[in-house]
Amino acid sequence: MGLLALGFFATALLYASVGLGGGSTYSALLALAGFDYRLLPIVSLACNILVVTGSTVRFGRAGLVPWRRALILSLIAAPLAFLGGLTPIREETFLFILGLCLVLAGLALFLPRAPESEAEPAAAARWMGLAAGPLGYLAGLVGIGGGIFLAPLLHLTRWARAREIAATASLFILINSIAGLAGQLAKNGPERFAEALGGALPLLVAVVIGGQLGSLAAQRLLPDWLIRWLTAGLTIWVGGRLLV
Repeated sequence: MGLLALGFFATALLYASVGLGGGSTYSALLALAGFDYRLLPIVSLACNILVVTGSTVRFGRAGLVPWRRALILSLIAAPLAFLGGLTPIREETFLFILGLCLVLAGLALFLPRAPESEAEPAAAARWMGLAAGPLGYLAGLVGIGGGIFLAPLLHLTRWARAREIAATASLFILINSIAGLAGQLAKNGPERFAEALGGALPLLVAVVIGGQLGSLAAQRLLPDWLIRWLTAGLTIWVGGRLLV
């Protein structure tokens, strides 16, 4: 449990520093550790919520959240995240989808970012509204927040400035993680839900500490490109391990 908690701490620190939750990597680390795959999304989504709640509050206080557009994307995705959490899935299918998602998400972190001065929200809004639903379902199905896919798409379409995109991804992850967790609760029942979270208390503590350090200090100590490359490397490595 000690090594797993350390991995969760490092994941939370890296992901929080780029405005993400880390749910995809938490899920992979749990799978590699032999955790029951049926309970695995519960722990990952709970960790997501703990990491991005603080980030969302800070972004909101700084006035960086484009509330109307961010809420539209999040509320389109949330009902499908709940359905994803309800959907039964075989272990082999779950691990394959999770591993593939991790590799693609890691590669997506290398995509170019929209400059702060360039944003075309009107042109991008229609396409992102269509993408939000499938991302929400995927988030609930495998226990991720979906922000690691949303953020690169927002950058590619120049949906908003870079800081506003980070704030939107954080809110998107928070809302979809709550919806996905509700779906997992409805599917597994309160007893197994409590069992999953009760056995993962050290991991929850680790992500709280790592997430706070990441969102407050990491970008001041390391350049943004290095943090994204480290995050991408970690994501691709654990995704590749799952696929192999």
